[in-house]
Amino acid sequence: MNEALQPMTAVLEKIVPMVVDNSLFTFLPERSIPVAPGQFVEISIPGVGSFPVSACELVRDSRIVSCIRRTGRVTEALYNREEGDAIGLRGPFGNGFPLELFDEKDALLIAGGLGMAPLRALLHALLDDHKRSGKIVLLYGSREPGALLFYDELVELSRQGRVDVRFSVDFAETLPGPSGGVFCRIGLVSELLSDLDFVPGKTVATVCGPPALYRCVLEELALIGMSAAKIFATLERRMRCGVGECCHCVAGGHYVCKDGPVYSLEQLRCMEGAI
Repeated sequence: MNEALQPMTAVLEKIVPMVVDNSLFTFLPERSIPVAPGQFVEISIPGVGSFPVSACELVRDSRIVSCIRRTGRVTEALYNREEGDAIGLRGPFGNGFPLELFDEKDALLIAGGLGMAPLRALLHALLDDHKRSGKIVLLYGSREPGALLFYDELVELSRQGRVDVRFSVDFAETLPGPSGGVFCRIGLVSELLSDLDFVPGKTVATVCGPPALYRCVLEELALIGMSAAKIFATLERRMRCGVGECCHCVAGGHYVCKDGPVYSLEQLRCMEGAI
């Protein structure tokens, strides 16, 4: 059997509930695999099926941590597993975020909903690079305040002055007061750009979220002067098998699971139907 199709055994080591229908799962595979920020792995539940998911932390001590939403039959089966159970895991697949481009540059991270998960891995990588001199700005939008993932962690990073964090929500009966210098406002996450003071030519941007976010943000970043070659988005929502066999991910002539899922806006402009 093709090694890329043969899952290795991994232990479901830890489950940490987060916001409704979202939990952090820690997997310990039988052998260590390097999963870069932006890459993904395939989780298999024997007798049920498999699904792709990105890592939301840097791999440490061989452990892979993913934020997984309960959305269907296979993820439901995972949620019914217990700590200590065995699952299948294969990967890593795809290409990650181009970390080398962030050297000597400011980083602008824009997340919508569950898109915060893969960007969290990138955020950790940037924070771990002690040679970096550029600032990090995170704009994060969600449905409501209670759906913001990693809220306490992000507020603490803001309080420490390590990341300029700004939240937006679609609706809220009451907004949380400023905490750690972070304000939350009602509106689209793209509206947070209007209050942002940054130098487009000195900035690399990454965007992760639903297609609607890409349609309203990517070209807006280009219009304010950012190079299309330094604006990146991940098409991980198109992932399925990971090896280009099922063709579920094909967009603009690209097998996104093999050539992506991370693309620059410069590339996406040549991929009709990608977003």
